[in-house]
Amino acid sequence: MPAPANAKAYLDSLPEDRRNAMRKLRAAINKGLPKGYKEGIQYGMIGWHVPHSRYPDGYHCDPKQPVPFASIASQKKHMGLYLFCIYTDAKESARFVKAWKKTGKKLDMGKSCIRFKSIDDVPLDLVTETIARIPVDAFLREYEKVIPASKRKKKATPKKKAASKKKKAAAKKKAAPKKKAAPKKKAAAKRKAAPKKKAVAKKKTTRRR
Repeated sequence: MPAPANAKAYLDSLPEDRRNAMRKLRAAINKGLPKGYKEGIQYGMIGWHVPHSRYPDGYHCDPKQPVPFASIASQKKHMGLYLFCIYTDAKESARFVKAWKKTGKKLDMGKSCIRFKSIDDVPLDLVTETIARIPVDAFLREYEKVIPASKRKKKATPKKKAASKKKKAAAKKKAAPKKKAAPKKKAAAKRKAAPKKKAVAKKKTTRRR
């Protein structure tokens, strides 16, 4: 079955009870969503991500995909809230767990996935607050810390950039053809040489006499 084209299509495909729950959860996320994130369908779920226009490297697990931020999904036996944004930040994750427990609601959570069967089990205000606390720049800083070393792309330092520019400039100079003498310069050189020839001719005439 092909993935839905957008969030509306995803919601429309759900049974009524699941659809209403997902709508409320989606609204809670969009309410707090900072500028810079985009909503769409990612990995078959309604997701929010950092677009390639903002972070060209993309998701380290699959660079063709944008970096995921959060997502929601209706699974067979439960509904899920996936907060990748706190998975990458231990402090935010601890704060979120502590705040959830204070609400008195049961928390069924993996590393970043919160599983629930009823939307009443989710403190929506906390979801909105958590999303709002993580602007794009802060999220990307924490995200880059958890990227495996083998997946990190080396960024050129200012010194290396300057050195590469010098090498390119030197290569261009070597490749450039030598400039030919301008016609004016050649004419001037001929004029300077002309008097010398006349002087030689005078010497020859005096010898014959």
